[in-house]
Amino acid sequence: MTFAAPLEAKSIRFRARSFVAFTLTPEAPLDVWLESLDRWVGNSPGYFAGRPVVLDLNVLKPDVVAIEALIGVLGQRGIRVYAMELDGGAELGAHLPPVLVGAKEATTDGLLQPSRKAGRAEEATATSDKPAADLKAASDLKADLKPAGDARPLPHDAKAPDAGTLMIRSPIRSGQLIFHPHGDVIVLGSVASGSEIVATGSIHVYGTLRGRASAGAQGNTAARVFCRRNEAELLSVDGWYCTAEEMDPSVRGKPVQAFLDNGMLRIAPFS
Repeated sequence: MTFAAPLEAKSIRFRARSFVAFTLTPEAPLDVWLESLDRWVGNSPGYFAGRPVVLDLNVLKPDVVAIEALIGVLGQRGIRVYAMELDGGAELGAHLPPVLVGAKEATTDGLLQPSRKAGRAEEATATSDKPAADLKAASDLKADLKPAGDARPLPHDAKAPDAGTLMIRSPIRSGQLIFHPHGDVIVLGSVASGSEIVATGSIHVYGTLRGRASAGAQGNTAARVFCRRNEAELLSVDGWYCTAEEMDPSVRGKPVQAFLDNGMLRIAPFS
């Protein structure tokens, strides 16, 4: 008689993680809101590509048919909805994205996303993975459709000198995202390629800027981007942007400032 050896039961590990998400809040009339979205996407094509989006429906409060149509319309614009926020929307149906609860607004207490990629050798190595965290959606992008970040404790070397300015003393590593919804961002080190800074005020980088810098979020047309050495992948003010491929060679590798002049983005050297 042959006996089969008992199978060893393997445990299944469950971990919670925190991810950066962007929240869109549609408002009535929906066609006007979509026109505003189209204008913003027109200024920043591809911005939502590959980015998770949470749809906050607590203002619009559509029915299931309207939700299906809205998700389809957003999909045609390259915006993929990963989840929704809707009070009392637990029975919408399995064919729709899941409904999240308990989302928190992003604040200056949670601005840095640890990187899992190695940055350039002179800037930093990859940070360690943090497996335990709860899922949080980013802060709202209401009608102005501006981006947000996730919520995590600030490291010991990043602090806000006052209510309107965030100062970061360490280099920004590749893959990190910083969002400051209350004013200027000052980086005393360099900003690596593959990283991104978004601020409602101006952005000051006292090292080399190789990543993306977007100042003037939420409609601040007076904001500017300053850097000591411009190797940026993208510079943007109030949604108007210029990529590295579009920049004049005369402003590459030099101290520059980016600002709006009569509704157009200008990048000029400064001493």
